Amino acid sequence: MAHKKGGGSSRNGRDSNSKRLGVKRYDGELVTSGSILVRQRGTRIKPGNNVGLGRDYTIFATVDGYVKFEIVRDKRKQVSVYTEQVSA
Repeated sequence: MAHKKGGGSSRNGRDSNSKRLGVKRYDGELVTSGSILVRQRGTRIKPGNNVGLGRDYTIFATVDGYVKFEIVRDKRKQVSVYTEQVSA
């Protein structure tokens, strides 16, 4: 028997919606409490000072202040929020 699929129907038309992950507020930006800083899958970036970690690993600010990305031990990245701007 010949195996020919019926014409006109595509078999590959499935894809998931994009999840809009990534960094939302960058180093040095002024943020308000509750602002989302990073959306991620797993803890690619760890939470630091004055930030919280949501159930879906979203990092958000718990105080008003300035965003600071830091390198901690073993070359891990961490994001914190400080009330005064921290120079490099």
